Amino acid sequence: MSEVRQRQKPNNKSTTKAGSNNSNKKPSSSSKNARGISILDIIRVLATLVIASCGLSYYMTSSESLLWGYRPWFTRLPVLMRFLQGPLTLTPAQLALYNGTDPTLPLYLSVNGTIFDVSANPLVYGPGGHYNFFVGRDATRAFVTGCFQEDLTSDLTGVEEMFMPIDDPAELAALPSGERKKRHEQDVRYARSRIDRAVAHWQGFFRNHKRYFEVGRVVGLEEVVAASNNKEGGATRELCKAARQQRPTRKQVLEAQAAGKR
Repeated sequence: MSEVRQRQKPNNKSTTKAGSNNSNKKPSSSSKNARGISILDIIRVLATLVIASCGLSYYMTSSESLLWGYRPWFTRLPVLMRFLQGPLTLTPAQLALYNGTDPTLPLYLSVNGTIFDVSANPLVYGPGGHYNFFVGRDATRAFVTGCFQEDLTSDLTGVEEMFMPIDDPAELAALPSGERKKRHEQDVRYARSRIDRAVAHWQGFFRNHKRYFEVGRVVGLEEVVAASNNKEGGATRELCKAARQQRPTRKQVLEAQAAGKR
């Protein structure tokens, strides 16, 4: 009985201490949940969005692209290999080997000395393709004139005539000789600018094409052109019929120049 009577009452201090410990523990667990979104959570969300976008792109583009049609150059193996190997330097004779007759070699064509790989489109540039005659050579003149049979060469001599305005004979005869000379010089400058614009257009077409890419330069084209001209007696290459028919009138040139200034 004495033991029962002497039973100690709970110590308020210990109770208070235990309570304070419990109260301290609760905020620590809740603060852990109140930290917000972690960096790992953000990475997971971004990764999910990227994977979902790639999957949707793959579906919408009929399994052609994971990046909605965008293909960085370093994701294309042939372009990457050429970048690692460095640009090619070929002579016209060496370039002729890349015309599709050897299936182990890529398809190359050249515009104004710049070589482009068009192997990604063998139905057009490969053997039997509509434009197979362009590969294995520099046919800049044909790109400008549109005469694919006569002008498969890099020689642009005489192409200025294609863009020289056609004058009314009576009006031209009425001009003083000095004015006629000045007009002719202006026409030549205009014609050469049109040639440069046409060449730049085709270079840009192949350089910016999503399936073609630049691989190097052709060297020795001038020597080949000179040898060909000497073989023909030094005569200036005649402008093809289709190109002559495209010559503009003086009125058309003036209208084009006026439109360009607007």
